[in-house]
Amino acid sequence: MSDAISTESPTADPVKPDHGKRNSLVINLMLVATFVVFLNETIIGVAIPRLMTDLRIEPSTAQWLSTAFMLTMAVVIPTTGWLMQRLSTRTVFILAMSLFTSGTLIAAVAPGFEVLLVGRVVQASGTAIMLPLLMTTVMQLVPPHARGKTMGNISIVMSVAPAAGPAIAGLILSAFDWRWIFIFVLPVAVLALVLGATRVQNVTETRKVPLDSLSVILSAFAFGGLIYGLSSLGESAAGAAVVSPWIPVGVGVVALGLFILRQFALQRGDRAFLDLRTFRSRGFAVGVILMVIMMATLFGTIILLPIYTQNVLGLTPLQSGLMLVPGSLLMGIAGPFVGRLYDKVGPRPLVVPAAAWVSLVLWSMTLFTENTPWYLVLVTHIALSVGLAFMFTPLFTSSLGALKPHQYSHGSATIGTVQQLAGAAGTALFIALLTAGTFAFQNEGLSDVAAEAGGIHWAFTAGAILSLFAFAVSFFVPKPDPELAGDAEWGAGH
Repeated sequence: MSDAISTESPTADPVKPDHGKRNSLVINLMLVATFVVFLNETIIGVAIPRLMTDLRIEPSTAQWLSTAFMLTMAVVIPTTGWLMQRLSTRTVFILAMSLFTSGTLIAAVAPGFEVLLVGRVVQASGTAIMLPLLMTTVMQLVPPHARGKTMGNISIVMSVAPAAGPAIAGLILSAFDWRWIFIFVLPVAVLALVLGATRVQNVTETRKVPLDSLSVILSAFAFGGLIYGLSSLGESAAGAAVVSPWIPVGVGVVALGLFILRQFALQRGDRAFLDLRTFRSRGFAVGVILMVIMMATLFGTIILLPIYTQNVLGLTPLQSGLMLVPGSLLMGIAGPFVGRLYDKVGPRPLVVPAAAWVSLVLWSMTLFTENTPWYLVLVTHIALSVGLAFMFTPLFTSSLGALKPHQYSHGSATIGTVQQLAGAAGTALFIALLTAGTFAFQNEGLSDVAAEAGGIHWAFTAGAILSLFAFAVSFFVPKPDPELAGDAEWGAGH
């Protein structure tokens, strides 16, 4: 089975080590664009109560503005591996930002819920492409000895933008109509699109890879079914789900199995839609396993803390939202620092102690009760964010760095897909345990507040147990492969 790449007439500009300024400009433009699209992922949540009133819709209907966004991400991300092989860097960037900008415009002028939902789906299609494109471009342009620092900058986008979304939305809604959430984003998106179209260079070679329609259909049912089913588990535990979540989960599992078999078959002719040979690399496989555990824990914690602080500790929604901001900002600020450390010492000296620290923090969260002071919750979230910062940057960098250059696009698409699945699974697990625990303690005669605190304890205990697996796996993170991490080889290939 050959790893050789047959290329069509070159559409890529030659990437040379002396193109530092150009490369920095390309990466910075993509960072800004990715920040804008990731900001939009969480910006709508605060506006849902206002939308319910203005559009006269029920909570279950309004929730589709977030659910449809997540489902679209899950379906589109697997296609990015094929897109980045078939189309040039500039073309993929223009496609992503055009979709996002168009979706933002549709949402801004939407006369009702249906059009607004279409706008969110179009936005999500562009958002799904940007992060894999950014990571693939970084791996192509940045030499191995400097990748940690650049991946640290990406972690700023991944942690700060989602945290800033609700705060920015709250400020906008305090003075403007909900449409202004999209109106304020629109000119920034247009500017990023124009600058990217004129300044982003082509940094990869394109391949005439045919689009396998069956793989597209199977991936849509697999990842869409799993995300939707897992996201519905919480509603099911509360008795509010319209359809049993196990039906879409079952469809997703079967479709995923068929999708994997299909990729194995296509790989024999080097025509895979999503090349799973990336998992033959120990560094990539171990990194993905750790990211699954950490992403599930992160998303579960993010969804659980506001419920705990509002329903158990009695804080307002604004106070609850602000409590998450310091930790998220610190995670972003720590990213470049962690990246520089990675460039000096590699992944394992950072990941092992970080996994131990995250586990310690999660076990401390199991001690939360209805009488826990709010400032202890704040300090705990900050401590968790610091630990995660020391995990994510090394894992992203070492995972992709363990692959051969022609596998970067598939590796980026796989990581993006795994993030969505892990986030949905973590949220489902924590919410289901919270709901089940609350009902159990209510049946024992506890007050609603004490019962919900007990449910919170169940959920955080699950997260703490998961963290022990992450700590064990962290010892298997390998050192970077000298053959793949050598700057001399990278320079010769570029």
